[in-house]
Amino acid sequence: MDAYALLLGSTLTAGTILALAALGLLINEKAGIVNLGAEGMMLCAAIAGFATVVHSGSTWLGFVAGMAAGAALALVFGWLVIWLNTNQYATGLALSLFGVGFSAFVGINYVQAKMPASPKYGIPVLEDLPVVGKALFTLHPLVYATMVLAAVMVYFLYRTRAGLVLRSVGESPASAHALGYPVRRIRLMAVVFGGALCGLAGAFISVVYTPLWVENMVSGRGWIALALTTFATWRPARVLLGAYLFGGVTMLQFHLQATGVQVASQLLSMLPYVATIVVLAIMSRNPTWIRVNMPASLGKPFYPGS
Repeated sequence: MDAYALLLGSTLTAGTILALAALGLLINEKAGIVNLGAEGMMLCAAIAGFATVVHSGSTWLGFVAGMAAGAALALVFGWLVIWLNTNQYATGLALSLFGVGFSAFVGINYVQAKMPASPKYGIPVLEDLPVVGKALFTLHPLVYATMVLAAVMVYFLYRTRAGLVLRSVGESPASAHALGYPVRRIRLMAVVFGGALCGLAGAFISVVYTPLWVENMVSGRGWIALALTTFATWRPARVLLGAYLFGGVTMLQFHLQATGVQVASQLLSMLPYVATIVVLAIMSRNPTWIRVNMPASLGKPFYPGS
């Protein structure tokens, strides 16, 4: 029972990384912007957050530093694709490659660095419940905050005027511009917010999930988060569920190893990526479903003067 409780808790923690990044990318795409630079932003945020905690001793300052790093890179990306109208896909790939190299360069001196011991978290009374106490009520507060964030985003997108404006910008920026909405500024704010969430996800990896710095430690999670937005058909609640599904697949490899299942570790490590490919392949069989849910202007540049 304890093993399954540990697997459940680990699944929620691992899924939080994907959920944060995917929710940020979802906001980007709801505004019509595709950002393929999530991997690079998460890596830069991971080293920014880790270095901040090493020098300050504050986990929460590490999260702020990670969000700032992600938002800063997203701001540059947004300026290039929204104001200079560079190709969104090429610029995102360039950002991802930049993040991989820059984080490796900055992180050289932090490979052997140690963070202060992190405190133990738990919800009084509930954490003492049998089985579910350890699985559900001893997790990092950010795990619970991510669940709340998904609910808030559902309300924002579908129950508020600001959410309606954001979605209208993603559906028809020309119409939104004709009605007097500052399409470029709205898109830039969405991109920066999405970058901050990707940065928070990156900082969570290096500060909480695996409290150390290793080159390229994000290990493709930025790409999985990008695929997750499509898998969830751009719905925050589905993003959250999908993130936990992929998180469970990720943690299953460690659970199988711990229970003595004789499978090559390399094959187990492939599970999250194989699951991503399988899900996308299944979804591609019904392109109409994706087209109906996808923002109409996704990936398309907007020229206010035209």
